[in-house]
Amino acid sequence: MRGRVPPQPVEKIAEAAARVFLAKGYRAAGISDVSAALGMSHGAVYTYAKSKEALLYLALLRLAKPESFAGLKIPVATPAPEEIVALIEAGAARSGLPVLTGASGPRRVPIAEEFGAIVDELYEFVGGNRHLLALVERCAQDLPELAQVYFVQHRRKMLADLDDYLTRRIRSGGLRAVPDVPAAARFITETVTWFAWHRLDDPDSAMLDDEACRRTVRHLLLTAFLPDTTESG
Repeated sequence: MRGRVPPQPVEKIAEAAARVFLAKGYRAAGISDVSAALGMSHGAVYTYAKSKEALLYLALLRLAKPESFAGLKIPVATPAPEEIVALIEAGAARSGLPVLTGASGPRRVPIAEEFGAIVDELYEFVGGNRHLLALVERCAQDLPELAQVYFVQHRRKMLADLDDYLTRRIRSGGLRAVPDVPAAARFITETVTWFAWHRLDDPDSAMLDDEACRRTVRHLLLTAFLPDTTESG
């Protein structure tokens, strides 16, 4: 039929939905926004997803578990809130922060190596998951269940783990004392997050080489927290 838009791969539907939700937030976004982004009719989108909730599930699935698209049943049914939460949990579990978690006990390597590995792990986690993190953070403003899993269960726990690590290593003399440990933990995560994620949204900073940024962040954080170091990253 002349003028008919050919069927889109389901991955394209998911990617368009992610862009719309990221730009407008969950509450303000509509299926018509996704159809417009794809150049499809409003009704055609329903052949892929039965609701706006299903579109969000598709978008999150594309970022959290892309391998699951192979056996996906189309159209995607409206998920229960706990299904969306489980998807975020699965994505977080797959990446994780095993170095930080494993540093809860006695130190087994030099402090510069241990702390440097934690900084590197945080940088890799944020940089590698920045699209998923951005989407979840944006939609969490409108969806309490996402806010709970993102802000409370994961981000606050990660900050608490880093706070605990800093406290123990400062007490043992491995790291320098700081005026406030929770503020120091936040300083580390926000520094990493800006360079690994948010700088890419800044035209003047996106041009910086990512590896150079990672090494510089590592160098500066080690210099700030180690009692005496010539660590260059």
